[in-house]
Amino acid sequence: MAGKRTADGDASDPAPKKALTTSSTLASASSVPNNKTMPTNYSFIEKAPSGCCKIVTFNVNSLAASCKKGFKEYVVAEDPDILCLQETKANQPMAFLLSKTQYPHQTWHCSRAKKGYSGTAVFSKIKPLRVTTGFGAEPIDDEGRLITLEFDTFHLVACYVPNAGDKLVRLDRRMVWDDAMRTHIAALEQTKPVIYTGDLNVAHNEIDLARPDTNHRSPGFTDEERTSFSDTLRGATYPRVDAFRHLHPDTRAAAYTYFGYRANCREKTLGWRLDYFVVSEPLLARVAGVVTRNQCYGASDHVPLLLYLRNVEANDDSKCSVETSGTKTESDETKDEPLEAKDELDETKDEPLEAKDKSTDENVAKSE
Repeated sequence: MAGKRTADGDASDPAPKKALTTSSTLASASSVPNNKTMPTNYSFIEKAPSGCCKIVTFNVNSLAASCKKGFKEYVVAEDPDILCLQETKANQPMAFLLSKTQYPHQTWHCSRAKKGYSGTAVFSKIKPLRVTTGFGAEPIDDEGRLITLEFDTFHLVACYVPNAGDKLVRLDRRMVWDDAMRTHIAALEQTKPVIYTGDLNVAHNEIDLARPDTNHRSPGFTDEERTSFSDTLRGATYPRVDAFRHLHPDTRAAAYTYFGYRANCREKTLGWRLDYFVVSEPLLARVAGVVTRNQCYGASDHVPLLLYLRNVEANDDSKCSVETSGTKTESDETKDEPLEAKDELDETKDEPLEAKDKSTDENVAKSE
């Protein structure tokens, strides 16, 4: 592990470039929404820019609970081309969650370690060339945290990074995960650039949370986790870029993607930026924008984050286009799985059926 970085970040980060500006991207701190329920009117959602693919990442903190609080209505309004979900807490695929007509390529990675815990899923209108789950190694794969999809011009790594845990009891496991992820991404980059997305469970710099001074030994903001994330950005073949922070280096409150349920964090705008799109540097020119859906809080304790990815040239047959036909891929293997009733799950974070949010007004940490 390299030496520690300062809260100002890595001086080698490339200079910010101009992004497509939207009303929800650059909201000032005073205008950041603090609603506690999902909107009933989604007219603020802009159409994707012409020639762009829309990718959304969203930690739903239990799909069963989220569906009761507006998750499906949001997905209909947003209409992403690719939807990456974390913390599904599903014990098996929920086959009828989203229509196979709309999202013909659906992949689930459910936890085998505990019921009602962790879990990831990816829904895509675009047919992947290949889909894998996990790193291919136990026991690091037993919590259902990783789905990798290969598309024509990039790999998509969708994951839910382990939390370091209350009193940092899982920090060592987190460091093992980070090392495995760097190896995984580096291997993928030998063939195509990578988009690494999801709840990465780290606030990289002081600008990425409301109260950095009192959270230096809180999970998600330890020196170890922040340094490890800097190591991930440094890359092996070429640098990787935190796309949102690259485009919006000074945005603070409007960048937060997580607000704990306790201590009235949402109303007070006491949040953390824990959800990311990290892209291999060769893909950076295709990033048209990254938008934090500040208004879309209430279905989870996170808000969605989306990336607009420019298609390659129209005369190139590898462009990011919607395709629903063709042979069955690994992502289709859950098509006929039955829907499982999940009503018994409560709203917990990274622990099965246990309340783990110990946030206070003075020390607002994601301790679940």
